[in-house]
Amino acid sequence: MSSKSKAILLGLFGIGTVATAILLVWFTISGPTKIEENVEEVTSQVQGEEPIPTPFDSMKFGTTDKDIPYCTIDDTELLMDIHWPEAGQAPFASVIYIHGGGWSSGDKTDNLDQYLNELLPRGIVVFAVNYRLAGEAPFPSMIEDAKCAVRHLRASAEIYSIDPDRIGAFGGSAGGHLVSLLGVADESAGWDDVGPYQGVSSRVAAVVNMYGPTNLTVEIEGANTHLIRRVFATDTHEEMEFASPYTYVDENDPPFLLLHGEDDPAVPIEQSEAFAAVLEAAGIEVQFIPVANAAHSFRPTIKGIQIDPSREEIASLMAEWLAEHLH
Repeated sequence: MSSKSKAILLGLFGIGTVATAILLVWFTISGPTKIEENVEEVTSQVQGEEPIPTPFDSMKFGTTDKDIPYCTIDDTELLMDIHWPEAGQAPFASVIYIHGGGWSSGDKTDNLDQYLNELLPRGIVVFAVNYRLAGEAPFPSMIEDAKCAVRHLRASAEIYSIDPDRIGAFGGSAGGHLVSLLGVADESAGWDDVGPYQGVSSRVAAVVNMYGPTNLTVEIEGANTHLIRRVFATDTHEEMEFASPYTYVDENDPPFLLLHGEDDPAVPIEQSEAFAAVLEAAGIEVQFIPVANAAHSFRPTIKGIQIDPSREEIASLMAEWLAEHLH
């Protein structure tokens, strides 16, 4: 060993704690950066080429990569958070989480923690996505973004160490509406014609809709005339079949789990009851769970009385249902 190398080593030992801190910072930064580099590699590839596989790094168990780009549409970079499972074997099952907020507000972090606590220990990767809101672009931008997210994950499955055939989706309220559209609307709806990864399927293998509207041809508090004018650019509910999940149901759809508060004033429980009947008539597996003493977002109708099933039980049974159907 040269005298110069000895000097460097002695210097490092002399500042051991500082060097360790620097290395820790470097490793913290390098993880997400590597994901971003790999995503950029896939995004820039010509469609049809195989993505560069990346072995799963077990150091990622239980961690989160924030604000990872998944698609760019109309010069808008769309971001997602990747919540890695706490254990399991790659390739993992995965789910996309789509937040609510009346298609006009909200963020990928909203109302998610209780579900992460149940999904991640079951070895499921959670991709929480942001999408263009009504103030940026009217419908169908939201579902175009959601479908682009699925296409991105499927095209990049080896990078994310996920199984491209085991991608599910869940969401509540407006997010429940969008994941329902993911489940029932195929390429013929025209929403796959926007954004990258053309030719890659945007279908999902299982869907959980919590208190999301499925028939917008009738006026409800959560989708009143003012809101549909702002979000869907129409004044007439009768014209809303194009945005209503029940319109697209057929025998090729994935299994559904529907959860809905019995006393929901914004999106009446009849929406999920009728949607369950349409799915059953098409031969689709569907489980419908009414939640007693619950209004919209599972808020208790009567203060001081717990909803039934409880929030904890809802998160657990939802995660167990997804794990079973994405096996």
